[in-house]
Amino acid sequence: MDRQFLTIVSTKGGMNWKKFFFAFIAAFVFVFIYEFIFHGKIMHSSYTETSTLWRSEADFNSHFPLLVLGQLVFVFFFTMIFVRGFGSGGGTGGGTRFGILIGLLGVGANLIQYAVQPLTTTILIAWCVGGIIEFAIAGAIVGAIYKPGTLSTSPMS
Repeated sequence: MDRQFLTIVSTKGGMNWKKFFFAFIAAFVFVFIYEFIFHGKIMHSSYTETSTLWRSEADFNSHFPLLVLGQLVFVFFFTMIFVRGFGSGGGTGGGTRFGILIGLLGVGANLIQYAVQPLTTTILIAWCVGGIIEFAIAGAIVGAIYKPGTLSTSPMS
């Protein structure tokens, strides 16, 4: 395995695991609530219009643990990448910038999904804008908890 990768995810390099854990949990709670409100409430009518594209409620509920696991994995590595020194300067501002970049990365994934699945443009635009907002806020949360003074001196240390 690549040595740089192992260094990035190792416990060395001055990473503050307590702050990492708090930042991760806070960001996960935010993402979970945000996505419940965004997808479960705001986007509900758009999803109803395209109901043939989605799982039934019973089928969705049986897969819900995988949704939560996916959010946990995403937010864990979102937090890890920020903390290990790729957080665009650290702090709340750096976290916001980092989150916007991750949200923009998601725009690419949304465009691909739009190209292969018959989504409406309303869903596409909402996913793109909603994702940028979601991860800008998640980044601000991580940045506020894991302040610049606690970042390692080098992303590869």
